[in-house]
Amino acid sequence: MSTHQSLAWALKAANAAEAKKGEDILILDMQDVTLVADYFVIVSGHNVIQVESIADAVEEALAEFGAELLHRSGRDRAHWVLLDYGSVVVHVFTDQERVYYNLERLWGDARWVPRKEAATIGGHVPPGSLAPS
Repeated sequence: MSTHQSLAWALKAANAAEAKKGEDILILDMQDVTLVADYFVIVSGHNVIQVESIADAVEEALAEFGAELLHRSGRDRAHWVLLDYGSVVVHVFTDQERVYYNLERLWGDARWVPRKEAATIGGHVPPGSLAPS
């Protein structure tokens, strides 16, 4: 898979999360810091119900975009849901869990990718899928 396609998936995931009122949405470029994935998308929800709703919306949006979900961790009232698409990993946290795990600090060497930049270089993004950031 191309890096541009991975970035387009990350952007699509971020936009789907925002549509469900996800907050503090962050795309991290992981290419220079780990072999685990090209991009992480990190998002917060206020409670486990919202976390589940955000994760479901991301799954639906990426399925429509042709992305195959390889693994999902955290179901049924989870405080952290991880969606693994291979080159893109989406982390949806409750506010408290996000502060506790602090992935932004853990992966502090990763570059933060502004969503406008992701839309510019991320390849084809269907019309209407880019929310302002």
